[in-house]
Amino acid sequence: MQQFIQNIKGDRSIWAVVALLALFSFMPVYSASSNLAYLYGDGNTLQFLIKHLAHLTLGFVILFGVHRIPYHYFKGLSMIALPIMTILLILTLAQGTTIEGANAARWIKLPVVGVTFQTSSLASVALLVYVARYMARIKDEQVSFKQTIWPLWIPVFMVIGLILPANLSTALLIFAMVIMLVFVAGHPIKYIASILGIGLLSLTLFILSAKAFPGLFPNRVDTWTSRIESFLTDEVDAKEKDYQITQANIAIATGGMMGLGPGKSIQKNFLPQSSSDFIYAIIIEEFGLVGGLSLLFFYLFLLFRLVVLVFKTSDYFGRLLVIGLGVPLLFQAFINMGVAVSLFPVTGQTLPLISSGGTSIWTTCVALGVILSVSAHRKDKIETNEPSSNPLDILSETI
Repeated sequence: MQQFIQNIKGDRSIWAVVALLALFSFMPVYSASSNLAYLYGDGNTLQFLIKHLAHLTLGFVILFGVHRIPYHYFKGLSMIALPIMTILLILTLAQGTTIEGANAARWIKLPVVGVTFQTSSLASVALLVYVARYMARIKDEQVSFKQTIWPLWIPVFMVIGLILPANLSTALLIFAMVIMLVFVAGHPIKYIASILGIGLLSLTLFILSAKAFPGLFPNRVDTWTSRIESFLTDEVDAKEKDYQITQANIAIATGGMMGLGPGKSIQKNFLPQSSSDFIYAIIIEEFGLVGGLSLLFFYLFLLFRLVVLVFKTSDYFGRLLVIGLGVPLLFQAFINMGVAVSLFPVTGQTLPLISSGGTSIWTTCVALGVILSVSAHRKDKIETNEPSSNPLDILSETI
């Protein structure tokens, strides 16, 4: 055990926050899964607890393994991972899974092991590492907008375009994080403005095409518009309001200051996705405003440690990795909390390290593993004029 602890490198504060969030997640997930146990099983919630334990255990194995890899290897790994994830996104979209005419193709099932995962989550990590690699590479170069189209923006729009039909919120989140990353990296404002214009025009054309030709391709445009209209409209009949938001509001109001107590949630029996998308509402119902604000504090503390790590890291690529992978995690957490308290329309974003679901946990652990790799290996860089013989280094420098 002592040997294992000695092999844990990187920022111990980040490790502590991640471990505390993971341990805390067992209580709300176990409590919120009771309705699923009765709807889809025999009422036994133990299987959901064991499943969540398995997801977290594998997640921490991934986290430990990734953080042991020197972070500069991720330059080459992103060159390999991005094409693979693009192919998986195409296969996922080609499944043609629909629910009442809406595109529901988000998951793909691995043929051998039989595990399903959401390809867009892993693709977002690969894309952001790829963008960080490219921006670090051109840091000292003067490049024109035309020169960035093929190596940077074509992959970005390809990945986002494959995610968009089935998952608008994830596509917009990835696009926003890419724009944030290139802005932080010092990309010219006029180039970023051009990309924002192209992105807005592309989204508009997609929505208009889906509205004009509903049967042309599966999409979720009607779902997006109904959610936004429900969010923006105040004078809506109670029956027409978003059912999930209504139940979440009831849960939060019921919780009060101190909450009903662990496992005593009532709205978990009425709130769909109570163990994933709306788990924050269940947390406030059971642990009150105190519990909700405490959880928010841990995410803010994690943000603080990421900022400290950015300033401590001298390598430009390492800084971009921490920003590019850390900010989306926290942004996703704040969006999830905001949806629960009616600050944002329903998005389907999970609460990192708290919500149930293997893909969410594993993707979060991959991102945190890369961040901890930067923390662990930021002083390991060896200045040498000799070319590296590592294939990943060669790949990242030649393409």
